[in-house]
Amino acid sequence: MAQDLSYYRKLADTSHNDLAKLVAIDSVLSKTYASKPTTFITYSIQYIELAKKIDSIELAAKKAMNLQHVLVRQGEARKSITIIDGVLIQKNKIKDSFLLGGLYLKKGGAYFVIDAQKAVANYSLAIQHFSKQKDSIYIADAYLFRGQAFSNLGKYVPAGNDFNTAYKYYEKLKDYEYMLHAQQGNIIMFSQNGFYEKAINEREKLINKLTELNLFQYLPRLYANQSIDYKNIGDKKMQLSSLQEAKKILEQQNDKDAYFENYIDVYSKLVSYYSDIGDFNKAENYLNKLENLKGKIGNDRINQINFENAFATYFFSIKDYESALTHAKIVLQSAKELNHSEAIMDAHLLLANIYEKTKNYKKSLLNKNSYLAISDSLKSKSATNTLAYYQTLYETEKKEKELALKNANIKILKNKNAGLKKTGLFIGLAILFLFAYIILFRKQKNLKTKKQLQEKFSQELLISQEKERKRISSDLHDSIGQRLLILKNKLLKAKDKEGKEMVEETIEEVRAISRNLYPFQLQELGITKAILQNISQIDENTSVFISSEIDDIDNLLTKEKEVNLYRIIQESLNNIIKHANAKAGKISIKKTKEFIYINIKDNGVGFDFQKNLYKQSSMGLKTLLERTKYLNGQATIYSKKGEGTQLNFKIPIT
Repeated sequence: MAQDLSYYRKLADTSHNDLAKLVAIDSVLSKTYASKPTTFITYSIQYIELAKKIDSIELAAKKAMNLQHVLVRQGEARKSITIIDGVLIQKNKIKDSFLLGGLYLKKGGAYFVIDAQKAVANYSLAIQHFSKQKDSIYIADAYLFRGQAFSNLGKYVPAGNDFNTAYKYYEKLKDYEYMLHAQQGNIIMFSQNGFYEKAINEREKLINKLTELNLFQYLPRLYANQSIDYKNIGDKKMQLSSLQEAKKILEQQNDKDAYFENYIDVYSKLVSYYSDIGDFNKAENYLNKLENLKGKIGNDRINQINFENAFATYFFSIKDYESALTHAKIVLQSAKELNHSEAIMDAHLLLANIYEKTKNYKKSLLNKNSYLAISDSLKSKSATNTLAYYQTLYETEKKEKELALKNANIKILKNKNAGLKKTGLFIGLAILFLFAYIILFRKQKNLKTKKQLQEKFSQELLISQEKERKRISSDLHDSIGQRLLILKNKLLKAKDKEGKEMVEETIEEVRAISRNLYPFQLQELGITKAILQNISQIDENTSVFISSEIDDIDNLLTKEKEVNLYRIIQESLNNIIKHANAKAGKISIKKTKEFIYINIKDNGVGFDFQKNLYKQSSMGLKTLLERTKYLNGQATIYSKKGEGTQLNFKIPIT
């Protein structure tokens, strides 16, 4: 992988052809997304600027959206916003509603950790720009995230409306996992408005549901929130029990880096709990765990508030008021930057208590007044929201009764005017079908044109990539290879045995790289023997046993198509070696008068095809499908976790 990466990086850095450079950078990005964030960020920015330069704004938009998640995790949310704004300057050139709405959705996500008000504004723009016909899943996400941002701002009524709207979208789409996210948003609302016991009961139901669905990754945050509500009703035993359950589930997760926010949240609450009850040894234990996570916080204000609050609470408990004051000030500053009312209120109360202990009564009074002002405001809002909540329940019940009455009246009218309504209905349906047919015809035509253009672009990319590989492979073989042979002969004459062996190893490496770049054995041996040679190399160099039943398929396809067919088989076998964790595999190639049938299967770990197809890291799968399209063939993939994988290809003979 490292050798491949260095090759593509070199190609990206040295190529003077914009299209070839774009292809090379795309290969670098596919290999560094999860493993090398710094490299991924650097080359993503290069890709975006190059795509803008050649006026491919939609390609730039895709990469800007992919880059947002990595930048936010690296604590560079503002940089992500700047990059997205650089693409949105030319938004009039973006015709795909998914891309335009997605840019605003990602921009809202970047603002979410630094400015909730601006996050709301961008989620609203995302909802406006997504297409209701084809982007409903993303509209649902925008409503969900906007509801969370409203909730952070203390605007509970619009937040509740957004959560309910998102829930309905997810329910219609049968996206049960995100239905639960929307439900969780409403539970938080109950808690924030003082309905603690209702929040606890509803959250318990949600925890049970998530457990049934094996969605354990969401449980730690739920248990952490459950502990807050138990604290609010004075149940310290259940408060601790909830935090211990959250910690247990967290520490069972394999990918700890992916859930570091949950670790900070849970550990900080455990520090506060043990500090409050005077168990300083345990508090210090979790402080040390938090200290190890400090480098991951970046500019994320929520994580910063949790982290600093844990230290402030601990130092206050052990009467180190100077240290407590330092951390409490950071909490207040971060809370103000995030515009989080409850966090600001709690920070003022902590500062008031610290200043009181240090006998700075003036500052203690100022912070106490600020605390009381926010507290009174939140209580007022809570009362208003409580009233709005019950008003909503009343209005909902009222509307249901009105709807039932209207339905009864409509039924009576239908019985009286059945004949007239049927005639009008048939006429209306006829007109509607006519318009629908015209719109559908145009839409299908546009989609077909767009699909043809996309396929043409993909095929041109494949052809360009193969030509570049062939050129580099030829240069390696004819130029560097020849020079190495001359050097080998000189070393033979000089009787430098060690040098000769080193050169021979280098020649073999160059030949291996050359063969991987472009299969010249296709020209020398024919495709059938080239495939058999590839299988032999796998048997010789790996522990995977590959059995084969292969018909002679030489001269059935054009040379260009033979290269693509060879690449399909090569990539499929490479996937068995790299990803399947298989002990054995089998390849069968059969020919008829009209088709070549290829079956490749293994006894490996298998995978979720639909899930992996849309991952940015799954370029191999996408390339397989693109090459199959280029050959006018059909591909079917059967795989299930723990039960291996089977690939079937049907290629027409031309």
